[in-house]
Amino acid sequence: MTGTATRHLYLARHGEASPDGSGLTEAGRRQATLLGRRLRGVPLAAVHHGPLPRAEQTARLIGAQLEDVPLHVSDAAGDYVPHLPDRGELPPESADLHLRFLAGATDEDRRNGPVLARRALDLFTGPVEGEQDRHELVVTHNFLVAWFVRDALHAPKWRWLGLNHGNAALTVIRYAPGRPASLLVSNDMRHLPAELRWTGFAPEPHV
Repeated sequence: MTGTATRHLYLARHGEASPDGSGLTEAGRRQATLLGRRLRGVPLAAVHHGPLPRAEQTARLIGAQLEDVPLHVSDAAGDYVPHLPDRGELPPESADLHLRFLAGATDEDRRNGPVLARRALDLFTGPVEGEQDRHELVVTHNFLVAWFVRDALHAPKWRWLGLNHGNAALTVIRYAPGRPASLLVSNDMRHLPAELRWTGFAPEPHV
């Protein structure tokens, strides 16, 4: 996308979800609220979120901590597989691991995921038109945060695999005119107390 002003894209994975996916746990609600408090000083123009309950509830809890920032639901910010690589795209030493992980992908995933992933990049990345910089938050899911990070680093399409983000962790990418994208913040959880970090992942990397 060609633009004349800088876009700052803030990305957050939803808070911890209940086992049945119907919404957030108490920990997830705390995570979302604390992230909202951290973002109070950011001049956000909009909060975009995926349609699933865990993303929508996270966005609403964040929005409750902000002043007059509109919330917009977007299928492009949803939970989907952005790219399903062929074996030839993958490093030989990890190809079997990744292909096993993706084996459950449906025909619908294969058909719709790449379309939504392309739309997400069109909607949310690149500089913006006008003279004023724009700050936007996308509340989404682990796969899509990884997809944006991969794209910002010009990494191969398969490299969204293995990039894991904590619940309510914050990633920030800057898109300035005439410059490559800059990954300013990645998977930052300093707004969360230790017991709320890395929820949903293995217990080892509490940092």
